Amino acid sequence: MSTPSETAPADQDALPTEQKTAAVVYNPVKVHLETLKSTVAKHQQEAGWAETLWFETTEEDPGGGMTKAALEAGADVVAAAGGDGTVRAVAEVVHGSAAALALLPSGTGNLLARNIPSPIDDLGASVRTIFRGEDRPIDIGEVQVERPDGSREEFGFVVMAGLGLDARMLVNTKPELKKKVGWLAYVDSLFRSVRDADAFEFRYRLDGESNQSVRAHSLIVGNCGMLQAGATLLPDAEIDDGVFDIVVMRPRGFFGWVRIGARVFWENAILRSFRRSKIGQTQVGKRIATAAREERPLRYLRGEEFVARLQRPDEFEIDGDPVGEVVAFRAKIDAGGLRVRVAGPQDQTRNTRRVEDAHS
Repeated sequence: MSTPSETAPADQDALPTEQKTAAVVYNPVKVHLETLKSTVAKHQQEAGWAETLWFETTEEDPGGGMTKAALEAGADVVAAAGGDGTVRAVAEVVHGSAAALALLPSGTGNLLARNIPSPIDDLGASVRTIFRGEDRPIDIGEVQVERPDGSREEFGFVVMAGLGLDARMLVNTKPELKKKVGWLAYVDSLFRSVRDADAFEFRYRLDGESNQSVRAHSLIVGNCGMLQAGATLLPDAEIDDGVFDIVVMRPRGFFGWVRIGARVFWENAILRSFRRSKIGQTQVGKRIATAAREERPLRYLRGEEFVARLQRPDEFEIDGDPVGEVVAFRAKIDAGGLRVRVAGPQDQTRNTRRVEDAHS
């Protein structure tokens, strides 16, 4: 007589593997849906995942409501397919959940993808990462703004938030020009904004220290520092270092703006590479890097909580989207509070991006 163990199938005691599920929250204006769906289907099948869930954003909802629906449906990974606004809306809701954020860049900025870094123009590599990648914890900012009428709103951000020139520039950017020439539309807006960019006065408190009063043209609180076209606004910023990097712009006249432009588009990239080099890690190198940051038109700060109150209302922006006028705001960082899906160690694109990052 056979015993139960002899007659039972070999895999009887093996627990069934639960299929993981991905969701894609996409901006229909930014993506070619047919191509995206076919690419996702290919990699989903190869990885053995369940059928992917699809959610389309609207003008009224850039992705937050869709992400909530995806999480309620059991998504393990929520991919944001669109520009910086879509990414921010999805990240804000994924933050604090058990799911991870994946990136399918398709827009003008793609700033989070540039700073991780992730593929910008390789749809196949981006989609493969959803199903084959690994999770990397990064910092996420939480900002509460106070409106001129006293009301308050809360937002999450993954790149940067600020007011002054950069926010006015976004408000002044012509949508039709942005569609035609992409990020170059911001240059047109920049020149138009500088002409009416009156300095503003504000008081700030960093990490609970005493209040400071400043007059400036722009104030930016950043989680990461790389912009489009190779510009580096915050050379010390790291996406997972647990602190904000803050810059206060206070140029004097036209040549002050020229100095800032040269610093952002050229010198900061050099400074960032130098700081990461072996020489930059020495005591002498650190003193050189610190001295290079002491620029009169630019003032850099670092901290975990930043509170500012303006003398008068001004435009505010979050991850490249204007959100209206504010009179005060409080920004706090949640260190490692957001999990982002990145290429796994066996993915060839991971090695490629590391080489590109080393030369950036």
